[in-house]
Amino acid sequence: MSDLATVILLGIVEGLTEFIPVSSTGHLVLAGTLLGFKDGSGGAFDVVIQLGAILAVLVLYWRRFWDVAVGLFSWQEGPLRFTRNILLGFLPSAFMGALAYKAIKAMLETPAIVAWALILGGVAILVIERVARGSHTESVEAMSWKTALSIGVVQCLSMIPGVSRSGATIMGARAMGISRKTAAEFSFFVAIPTMMGATALALYKEGAALAAHDISNIALGFGVSFVVALGVIKAFLAVVTRYGFTPFAWYRIVAGTVALIWLNQIG
Repeated sequence: MSDLATVILLGIVEGLTEFIPVSSTGHLVLAGTLLGFKDGSGGAFDVVIQLGAILAVLVLYWRRFWDVAVGLFSWQEGPLRFTRNILLGFLPSAFMGALAYKAIKAMLETPAIVAWALILGGVAILVIERVARGSHTESVEAMSWKTALSIGVVQCLSMIPGVSRSGATIMGARAMGISRKTAAEFSFFVAIPTMMGATALALYKEGAALAAHDISNIALGFGVSFVVALGVIKAFLAVVTRYGFTPFAWYRIVAGTVALIWLNQIG
């Protein structure tokens, strides 16, 4: 397969998996290994193309963000609480990401870690979906600052490739009594500063090593992931509202098991 086709395929994988609890980074690592994709970006490709999917959130929720921005200027309680909660959900992972960058990069080069994380994360989703308390929080604004910060701490688990940033955020929220729809939307919104920070860090660490072809690959992957994510977000909300997160848990378990078998054969 040509590099062009591979980059397009990886962009599709990113757009499909960024917001569902199956680990987009984990899928990019496994797909890149399967396709033999080596672009020399030091992991920056996998991180930066995720911004394409993040842009899809900004486009789809532009009215929500506009209302929050306008409300902040007049110190309205709802927009202030929204902004506070998003920042509290973001800060723990920002601190952890900067502190453990080298360890995270090393794990990105170990596909077996991804496979095991997919399986264990799937089991965790099944357990949390069964024992989660009744939903008593129906909006991001209604969350307490302690809940938002606690979810942010749980999100730090997603530094392990295969755990899933959205999965850790959503399941952390569900365990604290947040409704499925609000948990999913909170993960969308927290993804914006989280992935912007991760991208800035990756470019700062690896920017000097990027070649022209690496940058063109990243740009193409970014664009493809944006287009795909536009269609995935609303479909995801419809699925979880009706069926919950259990289907994604079983997918993780099956995908992780298949990946382990395959990695054992090629290893």
